[in-house]
Amino acid sequence: MRRLFIPGRLADTVTLSGSDAHHLGYTLRARVGERVVAVDAERQVASMEITGFTADTVTLRLVERLAADTESPVRLAIAVCLLKSDKMDFVVQKAVELGAAKVQPVESENCVARYDGKKAEARRERWQRVADEAAKQCGRTALLTVAPMLSFDEWIKKRPPEDGAAFFCYEAEEKKTLGAWLAETEGGAFTAVIGPEGGFTPAEAGRAKAAGIAAVTLGPRILRAETAAIVTLAIVQHSKGDLGRE
Repeated sequence: MRRLFIPGRLADTVTLSGSDAHHLGYTLRARVGERVVAVDAERQVASMEITGFTADTVTLRLVERLAADTESPVRLAIAVCLLKSDKMDFVVQKAVELGAAKVQPVESENCVARYDGKKAEARRERWQRVADEAAKQCGRTALLTVAPMLSFDEWIKKRPPEDGAAFFCYEAEEKKTLGAWLAETEGGAFTAVIGPEGGFTPAEAGRAKAAGIAAVTLGPRILRAETAAIVTLAIVQHSKGDLGRE
């Protein structure tokens, strides 16, 4: 069934408007009597039946509440240095599937892609749409947030406490593996930092370490940035979250 995220709380009757209503009524050509899964702002889930349409709204009736919270027990953020457009789309989509709560786009020295002003916000909005659609497809009960772009140094200074302990994958790190770092690091929130196609400069790595961000290695082979993002999220979710664990 089609999954929808609704503002506020579930009620016996819900009226949709905006993009979800348009998508149901015009793109999917849904009909009265069809059912959808609705998720509210408090991660409550229900099966709901379509009961009516207007030109720009869809009305739903609550049929059955469902016990279906699919969120990870850890809060996982990923700070991604800007990649070429299709690669960023890919990383955002997979971050949603792997249970991340936040994607922070970051501009570092070796980024090939760069966006200023309105174009930066347009890209963020695009990635948020990619994230929202991925959340519906993979059965999330919370939407991932794509934050506004920051420079690498701005992000270091503005890191919010709720994003937890942070580490960055660095090809020059040879001793500390991500698995070892996770084993010795407690807490319920983590931020993975992924470099651009050209990697972090030694100066950037130095500033990150000085700010308390740990450098880790993913192994002896150099991974593409988008591969490193997926591998990193999977390792954290397996070690601390709900991926492949009882």
